[in-house]
Amino acid sequence: MLKAITRDVSRNIARCELTFRQRECVDYEKAIRQHADYCDLLRRCGSTVINLKASDENPDCCFVADTAVVLEEVAVSTNLGTPSRQGEATDVAETLFPHREIIRIEPPATLDGGDVLILGKRIFVGRSKRTNQEGIESLRRITSPYGYEVTPVAVMGSLHLTTACSALDEETVLLNSHWIDAAPFARYRVLNVPEDEPWAASTMRVGSTVCVEAGAPRTLELVNQHCAEVEVSDISEFRKAEGSLPCLSILFQDTKMNQSNQSKETIYA
Repeated sequence: MLKAITRDVSRNIARCELTFRQRECVDYEKAIRQHADYCDLLRRCGSTVINLKASDENPDCCFVADTAVVLEEVAVSTNLGTPSRQGEATDVAETLFPHREIIRIEPPATLDGGDVLILGKRIFVGRSKRTNQEGIESLRRITSPYGYEVTPVAVMGSLHLTTACSALDEETVLLNSHWIDAAPFARYRVLNVPEDEPWAASTMRVGSTVCVEAGAPRTLELVNQHCAEVEVSDISEFRKAEGSLPCLSILFQDTKMNQSNQSKETIYA
């Protein structure tokens, strides 16, 4: 069963952390409506949505994907690269606790989930302003016993790796080569987004459906040429907060492996 963890929009989203964007006025009420539509989209695509309450102390809390990396075997609770956001991971880890063993990344390692793209047994991790080399090495040590290969990717012009890159399927990657180094994806079919839609590479796969952000008609046409099931989602208010489609949810298959309440938590230094 496909599940999605989401989190309501903080009333203080206008005070979100920004790195590459100039601050704009975020319409809170419109953001709430867009978030509700986003959750409805997840449900239409076959997900059971677990929606957490917002934290007004954490303006970025709706960008829940940064707080955890969920694999079939284990969930990694991240140490976010922005100090003001590091408390966000706790609530999400508690939500994941019945479903996976939880392994925490500890300082000085930093890792944002938005810097992680998983393709089968390959994990691509962005070296960004939010994820450091220690974070990449920590993720490698955690995942290698399960057969995963971790590949760093240089991120130059965007907040996270998945801001500039996404997988349309297990063999096709959509990316913005001006914002990240495309070389690590050489073994895949690489599609470049149109230069006038640089942010549109951040699509989201939900089951067999690929979701594209509204306002990117040329990218939508490109995705339609390669994908049978395509949906469009308007998250314009979240883009003002440097968010993207995959930022707003954590998708995972519920394997029922910990339904006996025998899940365990490991502190990983």
